[in-house]
Amino acid sequence: MAPMTHGERKIRLLIAYDGTAYRGWQRQKEDPTLQGTIERVLQKITGHPLSLIGAGRTDAGVHAWGQVAHFQTRSTLPPERFKTALNALLPKDILIRAAEEAAADFHARYSAKAKVYDYWVLVGPCTPPFLRNYVWVLEKAPDWERIGRGLALLLGKRDFSSFQTQGSRVSHPVRTLFQASLLPVPWGGIRFRFKADGFLRHMVRNLVGTLVRLGTGRISLEEFQEILEAKDRSRAAASAPAKGLYLRKVFY
Repeated sequence: MAPMTHGERKIRLLIAYDGTAYRGWQRQKEDPTLQGTIERVLQKITGHPLSLIGAGRTDAGVHAWGQVAHFQTRSTLPPERFKTALNALLPKDILIRAAEEAAADFHARYSAKAKVYDYWVLVGPCTPPFLRNYVWVLEKAPDWERIGRGLALLLGKRDFSSFQTQGSRVSHPVRTLFQASLLPVPWGGIRFRFKADGFLRHMVRNLVGTLVRLGTGRISLEEFQEILEAKDRSRAAASAPAKGLYLRKVFY
């Protein structure tokens, strides 16, 4: 965390976005990214270079309703004015839901105690065109009760190495999963909800892909448990598509 200099303040943002057109959150040479897009507008507003730090580094095509980010600035603009100015200048697929002054020791990523991700699934023979970038469509309904039994096995503190991206260099792959559940949605879909103290790279998408495999009978519940205990990514199924994933909320 960059030290605060004299006259600087820290501003915390609550952000929603449609990730379809972006190469993920994290700034990179291949634009557009969400971090890069918002930073450029903030620099225009403040008149000085700055860095925007996000709670979750969502991948290309992933969406958010509750992304949290912070930046340091010498600007005296009130937080509510930052919100208004950002929403006036940002593309319409990014919304600043709230802006507030944060404590000097606040860090959007490292101060987080837990995060909630939702994964949306729709069952049907074809994809409604207006939902094509926002849900994973399955032609046939899996056995949701069977998937529910698999979700129950994930709860608690455990090593989730089987569900992280191959080649990830995470020295501590143990995470505590507080919630792993299925929630119906009004238009006939269903969403997976995961709440944990942290997530490995692609962990939610890898979990959903393997749980759907369980629900369609391609693996047994015993095999699912073996995959979890194997700590081997090659044992799990392919990732679910990025488009169904949403960063729902960050807890501090």
